[in-house]
Amino acid sequence: MSKKLIKSIICGLFGFLCLQWKYSVAQSNYPDHPIRLIVGYPPGGAADFVARVSADQISKELGITIIVENKPGAGGAIAADLVAKSVPDGYTISMSGPHAQIKALYPKMALDVERDFVPISNLATGSMIICTNPSAPYKNLKELIQYAKENPEKIFNASSGNGSTPHLASALFSTVANVKLSTIQFKGGGPAALSTIAGDTQLMFATPPTVMGFIKNGSLKAISLTSAKSSPAIHGIPGAEESGLVGYNSTFSYGLYAPVGTPASVVSKLFQATQKGMAGTVSKERLAAQGMDLSISKSPQQYLEQLKSEAPLMMETVRLSGAKLE
Repeated sequence: MSKKLIKSIICGLFGFLCLQWKYSVAQSNYPDHPIRLIVGYPPGGAADFVARVSADQISKELGITIIVENKPGAGGAIAADLVAKSVPDGYTISMSGPHAQIKALYPKMALDVERDFVPISNLATGSMIICTNPSAPYKNLKELIQYAKENPEKIFNASSGNGSTPHLASALFSTVANVKLSTIQFKGGGPAALSTIAGDTQLMFATPPTVMGFIKNGSLKAISLTSAKSSPAIHGIPGAEESGLVGYNSTFSYGLYAPVGTPASVVSKLFQATQKGMAGTVSKERLAAQGMDLSISKSPQQYLEQLKSEAPLMMETVRLSGAKLE
């Protein structure tokens, strides 16, 4: 072996070791500058609210600013794709619902939670609220189902978007209750709520932050939750099973994700900060005020297993909804 080749190998090895050392130092100093938290939904909704509560509390534990950036569109798929393709250094993370929903709705994007992301922790869970225009002829869930059976496709259901969580909840409801609704798609929960208040549509399935204010001032009437049981975070509204619809249970959740390849030490720091930051009563009370329950995973692995177990039902719900997006 020539001296020139040996020198080249030594230089290459030295350079590699320097890069490894620099990478290790960067990990040990993590985080040393602001973190971007990408949210795949517009400001003002449930996802945005959870993201801002979480960013506020977790940043205090990390001692660094977490900047929330809204990148809405395609049911969260645009934001997910952005984060999946970002540098896996822990400075770009995402908050979204289960990625199985995106995978089912956008098969051509081929985003896969096991392949493209490292789950960090669940943050919050909640039930949607089934709301009606106050003048609607049905005052509870049983009456709604009976009216829908007698008047197929004559109830106009305002949806917050094709493939959205409320849309999927209404599709599952139609299957379990064996009724046919006429679903009208809107660009978000706000426009859907205003349509129902105006009487242009008569029914909507909504995340609590979208409609809690309208329910309190009497603009909308809440007749049931989409969860089987009632929620401690939403007082006075019965669960679907308690309202007489057995076998129906539709909830939503939001969690934190990092791009695949993110160092385990960085994921661990983010998880520990999430556990500590969200453990206080402040987070629980702020989420409860918007009708959601704090739900932190026991570990990143436990969150991954949860997502894997929920994926088949999510895929089936998307199939039942008939939502087809490209």
